Amino acid sequence: MSTGYFTDREYGVRPAISETVDERVWGALHALIDMRIGSGAFGFRFTDQCPDGNGPCGCDRQAFAQFLQAEVPWIDWPLRRSELPETPVVLDLLEFCAKAVGEPILGSYHSYYGHHHMTWDRAAGLASFVADVNLLFQRNGIAFKLNADGYAQRILPQPVAQALGWQMFATGEAELDRLLEYARSRFLSPKLDDRRDATEKLWDAFERMKTLEPGSSKRAQADALLDRAAAPGTGMRDALAAEAKALTSIGNSLRIRHSEVTQEMIDRSEKLDWLFVRMFGFVRLLLLASGRSAQPTSAGGNN
Repeated sequence: MSTGYFTDREYGVRPAISETVDERVWGALHALIDMRIGSGAFGFRFTDQCPDGNGPCGCDRQAFAQFLQAEVPWIDWPLRRSELPETPVVLDLLEFCAKAVGEPILGSYHSYYGHHHMTWDRAAGLASFVADVNLLFQRNGIAFKLNADGYAQRILPQPVAQALGWQMFATGEAELDRLLEYARSRFLSPKLDDRRDATEKLWDAFERMKTLEPGSSKRAQADALLDRAAAPGTGMRDALAAEAKALTSIGNSLRIRHSEVTQEMIDRSEKLDWLFVRMFGFVRLLLLASGRSAQPTSAGGNN
């Protein structure tokens, strides 16, 4: 997104590498939400009615607060600039607000109560809210954004985005298609647990791929799959076999496919990125080499 700021034009847009909403960004988001409560923008969903029965006149703050605490139970109300929620909770809060926002359109002025009667332009209000949030994230290098529907997405590092810019829909095996697409789409989630789940499904897809070719055993089937990617006896074939063995070992030793206490948890986002891209690239190569088509598409979340 182009902001038109001098530093963006002269030095480039700040890399989106932080997965933590800090105090400075939280303070701005707090103000952004507070201003929209004050303007009546959240009255699109939480409508305050004129006491005289003349129609909507703003945002019902009490209803907004009650629903927020029920739908995002980890949030404290009232929101405080000095109390920074965990980043996933902030993203839930923003999605809650996006579902409720509309652009207030002022109607007749009710002098007795000192308010205007209102209607709301949902599309304009949502677009404005999304743009304001995304500007704050972009200017501060936060690796999240709200999409056009108001849902939080992770902005992927470029190598990851390039690797995920492929969807596999025609492997010839419906369950494999499902696993691959689940892994690809789930890895876009802002939540680390979702990305761990996506990585598990990708390893499951790899194990399933090993059984697609004819053969008397899983080992023979896996060898046949590798033979379609490189001629037996070549250096490339040896390299692919070594990579397949290494990836299988990683899936069994780290907490990817199994959850025994002896297995190491993958605790950082960049580690998951590296593992996911490594496996995804290998799977893509085998699918293309074996004639199981892979169609390029946008990975989403990287623009």
